[in-house]
Amino acid sequence: MSTGNDDRDVRGDVRAQIREFLTTRRARISPEQAGLPVYGGDRRRVPGLRRSEVASLAGISPEYMTKLERGNATGVSDSVIDGLVHALQLDDAERAHLEDLLRTAGSTRPPRRRPTRQRVRPTIQRILDSMSGAPAFVLNGRLDILAANHLGAALYSPIYADPARPANTARFVFLDPHATEFFRDYDKAANDTVALLRAEAGRDPYDRDLSDLIGQLSTRSDEFRQRWAAHNVRIHTSGTKLLHHPAVGDLDLAFESLPLPADPSQSLLTYTAEPGSPTQDALNLLASWSATTDNLEPLHPVKD
Repeated sequence: MSTGNDDRDVRGDVRAQIREFLTTRRARISPEQAGLPVYGGDRRRVPGLRRSEVASLAGISPEYMTKLERGNATGVSDSVIDGLVHALQLDDAERAHLEDLLRTAGSTRPPRRRPTRQRVRPTIQRILDSMSGAPAFVLNGRLDILAANHLGAALYSPIYADPARPANTARFVFLDPHATEFFRDYDKAANDTVALLRAEAGRDPYDRDLSDLIGQLSTRSDEFRQRWAAHNVRIHTSGTKLLHHPAVGDLDLAFESLPLPADPSQSLLTYTAEPGSPTQDALNLLASWSATTDNLEPLHPVKD
């Protein structure tokens, strides 16, 4: 059972995250990018904007900016957030992350604990199974794979090779040596994975399983620690994945990640190939391969 000390520890950690997030955001913006004049004798001890410059651009006092960077988030107004978004040139994902952090740090009481759902509803499983020509999965915010259709299990067979359950894409990316072969653009895959976990940690800082996962990855992976320290976040709803499957070779797959509003923190991830493309041929071959392979992950969803 959580205690008051646990709640204070979480809010204290979130206040530190606010400081680090704001500091890393202003460090990446030069005065020129912000439209500020630069003089020849202006020697800067740190990269990017000064705190006072961000305050001026945001329309707040330097004292208030200092207060925010210390994580004092009580009563932060929408207009202040708008000013910070403008000054720090935040995108939609970064704004949402900042709002999540400010909400937690400024709260006087912790939210009611609701563990991240592990159960996939039968209707969602039937949707997965009906998508026989496209790999499909249900993931939660921790990037646990909660369910898959048959072609999805075949595509992610290298991830399912880890006996730990539920299978987790972040563990695979950072702890499995085969990840650099499976993801042909490994750096992008690693950066996207960390950005998704960072955003989820802002949305639900009381998720103990997420904290344990981040602790495990931080302890065992230098790659993860370095990326985690950057405080980057991202909305990751569509794009292209460049994969190399050990049975069928290279695949260039378009993906869509669709949130499941009735199941908070869950999303439906699908991959598709251009009709008539080499990737479509590889998917067809993968379907044939999976039909003759007995050791694919069972298709039943993870239970609570």
